[in-house]
Amino acid sequence: MPENKQRNRPVTVSTLARMKTDGDKIACLTAYDASFAEIAERSGVDLVLVGDSLGNVVQGRASTTSVTVSDMVYHTRCVAAGLSLPLLVADLPFLSFATPQDAIDTSRRLIGEGGAAMVKIEADATDTTVVETLSRNGVPVCAHLGLRPQQIHKTGGFKIYGRSKTQARELVNYARQLEAAGADLLLLECVPSALARKIAKMAEVPVIGIGAGPDVDGQILVCYDALGLTSGKKPRFVRDFLAEKGSVTEAALGYVDAVRDGTFPTPDESFDA
Repeated sequence: MPENKQRNRPVTVSTLARMKTDGDKIACLTAYDASFAEIAERSGVDLVLVGDSLGNVVQGRASTTSVTVSDMVYHTRCVAAGLSLPLLVADLPFLSFATPQDAIDTSRRLIGEGGAAMVKIEADATDTTVVETLSRNGVPVCAHLGLRPQQIHKTGGFKIYGRSKTQARELVNYARQLEAAGADLLLLECVPSALARKIAKMAEVPVIGIGAGPDVDGQILVCYDALGLTSGKKPRFVRDFLAEKGSVTEAALGYVDAVRDGTFPTPDESFDA
């Protein structure tokens, strides 16, 4: 199996901050098991996310809201067994961070039992206290903005966020407030490219995109999407790297290369205002 030789020490929050400063693109993938975690590591990814998207792609659910903390701990532990270098991030699932104490309890399990090094929350300005509490207690946090799948029953569907002037202003303000509260990373999902570019330029912490255009600090894809295993309608921001490369290993390498050299995503894989 081909090995990416660029990475020879574990990725940390400081590593990602330095990559943003240096203008080096950050390549991220999801994983849910040790086998794909090993492939992701060999491809040279900087960050691996155990997403609550496992509710969709592993459990076959229509949304992520049924994923439990125990589900997340189990899959995080599986992925941790296959990793040594990328930063391992785990989602706090639906209603597991409703209060700062809930967030601490969930993070303790994901880090202590699962082996994560950072947690991710689907956030807005109401979550600044949660982020502050976690940060103050030494927990690195990724704040997920834009389309938030855990809010599907509230919003009524998967929709691009930030096309209206009101939403755009909100998103900029949320990003500022969450970074000020201690978020170490921002993730923008399904956000118009120009708005994502503005937030990435404004933020001092790295900004990762999924459906947020090419002008952010890094990209993330669900591993099944990158391998063309998406069921139903394929999201606009998804590319089948397996079809291009012919093997899972080469697909992962091809994805990382495309993120690094800026050829993924293209304008056709992004959203306009």
